[in-house]
Amino acid sequence: MIDFHCDTFLKIFDDKKELRENDYHIDLNKMKKGGALAQFFAAFIDLGEYSDPYGRCKEMINYGKNQIKMNDDMIRLAFDYSTYAKNKKDGKMSAFLAIEEGGALVGDFKKVNEFYEMGVRLITLTWNYPNEIGYPNSEFKYKDYGLTVFGKELVTYMNDKNIIVDVSHLSDKGFYDVMEFTTKPIVASHSNARDICGHSRNLTDEMLKMLGNNGGITGINYCSDFINGGNMTDIESMIKHIDHIKNVAGIETVALGSDFDGIDNELELADISYMDNLKNALNIKGFTGDEIDKIFYLNGERIIKEVL
Repeated sequence: MIDFHCDTFLKIFDDKKELRENDYHIDLNKMKKGGALAQFFAAFIDLGEYSDPYGRCKEMINYGKNQIKMNDDMIRLAFDYSTYAKNKKDGKMSAFLAIEEGGALVGDFKKVNEFYEMGVRLITLTWNYPNEIGYPNSEFKYKDYGLTVFGKELVTYMNDKNIIVDVSHLSDKGFYDVMEFTTKPIVASHSNARDICGHSRNLTDEMLKMLGNNGGITGINYCSDFINGGNMTDIESMIKHIDHIKNVAGIETVALGSDFDGIDNELELADISYMDNLKNALNIKGFTGDEIDKIFYLNGERIIKEVL
């Protein structure tokens, strides 16, 4: 299994907890039990709470990297397909570093280079506030506001640096702007189908088709706000999104982006160790073994190979 988004770094950083074992949705023991091959760990920054997003992001990444280094008997950093493949061959899980909130770059290409040298290989362009890159889709009020000049240049720059462009949280217009400027597959690391659940954070069928044509993927987000609008995320509702995206954009467009440790609601998949329950449910619903493998890791491996 490859998961394109979680907020575990934020939890362990703020609470000064350990990555190996904790009470959160994700720790290394739970990952191993759940069959994890790779996890994209996001350093999430709330621009409404912190006046120095760049500094806080660096501190969070360094804390997470130290946790990975302390546990290299189980997990190791990965920066591209070759390091991922080596970790896999050695029986180790891979940790990819990500940033959720492009405001951490403070509109400076030098900061992109600095984070790249730290190991960052995916950047979610916005969170829930406008930043130097563009506008969010936390509310539909920004849906017609696209990328800034810096944002358009950043997409090209990230393509050239082999950093994955992540459009989850980005405005509708921003999504289309990214599609105009990118030369590589992009991801919506933790977004679902708007036709099934009408939240602004989800993707329309037109977006999903464009994502499929781009060779990109969307990682299914387990948060109920984006699944069914209720108080509990059940597996059957998750599969409705998976099936819809498969039918609209192709099975190659579906991946996993749990948003674990960023979710407050009750989950039928209580944590990452329960992932076999989703696999079994997909099988019962008639998904083939090959389709399930594509959802769980093959589509993710393709993105890692093609972009990184």
